[in-house]
Amino acid sequence: MTHSSDNELRNAARQALSLMDLTSLNDDDSDATIEALCRRAKTSVGTPAAVCIYPAFVATARRALSAYGLGNTVKIATVANFPGGDGELMKVAREVRAAVASGADEVDVVFPYRALMAGDEEQGRELVDACKSVCADATLKVILETGELNDPALIRRAGELAIDGGADFLKTSTGKVTVNATLESAEILLTLIRHADREVGFKAAGGVRSAEDAQAYLQLATRIMGSDWLTPAHFRFGASSLLDSLLVTLGVAIVPDDAGDY
Repeated sequence: MTHSSDNELRNAARQALSLMDLTSLNDDDSDATIEALCRRAKTSVGTPAAVCIYPAFVATARRALSAYGLGNTVKIATVANFPGGDGELMKVAREVRAAVASGADEVDVVFPYRALMAGDEEQGRELVDACKSVCADATLKVILETGELNDPALIRRAGELAIDGGADFLKTSTGKVTVNATLESAEILLTLIRHADREVGFKAAGGVRSAEDAQAYLQLATRIMGSDWLTPAHFRFGASSLLDSLLVTLGVAIVPDDAGDY
C-alpha cells in the first residue's frame, strides 16, 4: 500500500467512524453490555453517530452516554419488528411508538420482506406508513433484508415501497441472516435514493467489518451521491466489529472494555 493510499484509508476510517451506528443486538445483552458499548463510543479520534440497541436498553444507553459526556453527541437507535419482519401492523406500530416514547432518536424497523416475496406489496407500504405516523421527530430507518430478497428487482421494489411509506433511511439488513450488506444491493438502493423526490438516507448493515470494507461503501456512495452527501443525516454503517478495525487503522491502541476509554 502506498503512502497516498495509506492516507486515503485513514481518512476513510475517520469518516466511517463518524457514520457508524455502533451496534449490540444480542440475545444475551444486559445493562452492563450496553454500558460497555456506550463507553466504547468515546474514542480519542471521534464518536459514532449512534448506538443501536434493543428497546429494553434505551434508558440504560441514555444514562451511560450522558455519564460519558456523549448525551448530546451520540444518538440512540433501536429496532422494531426485529429480526423476522413478520409482526402484525398495529403491533409493530405500537413497538415503534413505545420506543420513541422511551427516548429513542431513531427506530430501525424490519420491512415485511417475506410478504413482498410472496407478491404482497401493500403490506410493506402500509406498515412503513403506520410506523412513520407514530415516529414524531424520530428517524425511521427501514430494514429491507436485501440478502433474503436477493433479486435486484425485488430489492428495488422494496426500497420504492419503503420510500412511498415515508422511510427516512433505507437499510440493507438485520445482520441476522446469511447474506447481509453487499456493494451490489447498496448500489441499487443508492441509485433509487438519488432519483427519489425527497431526502432519503442509506444504511449498510451486517458484514462491514474492516476499514477497507467501509472505504468501498464510501467510494460507492460518493460516486452515486457526491461527497457532500456523506453525513450522518444521510449515511450510516450498522456494525459491531467495525470499530476496532477503524481504530487500528487510525493508530489507536485497542484496550479491554473495562480498562477505560479508547
